[in-house]
Amino acid sequence: MAYTIGEVSEMLDISISTLRYYDKEGLLPLVNRTTGNIRVFEETDIECLKMIECLKTTGMQLKDIKLFFQWCEEGDSTIEKRYKLFIEQKEKTERQIALLQKALDRVNYKCEYYRIAKERGTTNDPGLREELAMKFLTKDSDTAENK
Repeated sequence: MAYTIGEVSEMLDISISTLRYYDKEGLLPLVNRTTGNIRVFEETDIECLKMIECLKTTGMQLKDIKLFFQWCEEGDSTIEKRYKLFIEQKEKTERQIALLQKALDRVNYKCEYYRIAKERGTTNDPGLREELAMKFLTKDSDTAENK
């Protein structure tokens, strides 16, 4: 099935200008054009765009994404390079997730702290910190035991 740039933009929630930029930068080498030079996207282009967005979400730079697609076009001789690229990106993503989890834990603590403080009408409750520390320490030790 063929899609217009507007349909792809809506389908994948990627701006038209971004789609044009990707095409201009050579990230979508297989995109066909009509005789009127209008882009026509096929299912393979949609899958490429999904991969681009996935890799961007992990923090991969467009130059490296382009390199990955070049390696794909070169064929099986680049399997090792592609594998290493994905292993490195996986490790970076896992480190980022761990950092975000720590940040989320701290935000959750503060949400609970202020929820209780709001109920009590004060942050000047000497037992509040201890109460929450026990709750969050118990949660952390439960999580560690379940790993």
